Amino acid sequence: MQLGARWMVGAQPHSSVPPELYAEIARQEQLHPDASSWTLTWLEGRPRAGLDDLVIVSVNAEGQIVASPVGGSLPTRTATTMIG
Repeated sequence: MQLGARWMVGAQPHSSVPPELYAEIARQEQLHPDASSWTLTWLEGRPRAGLDDLVIVSVNAEGQIVASPVGGSLPTRTATTMIG
């Protein structure tokens, strides 16, 4: 079982966040300067970092890092970095 975590925007991501997510987390913080905090959860063994109620940065089944808006109002962005 993996436990979630929280950290503030602008701070170093929590130690349990895979480093492969750091670049996309930083990018999303730049896109959402008024956001306040991140929440890390795990789904099917893969990390999901949610920025307030704006976007979720996660790893899909193929190992790609994706940024998905909460509520699906904007297109999903797939980063070029892959895990594995």
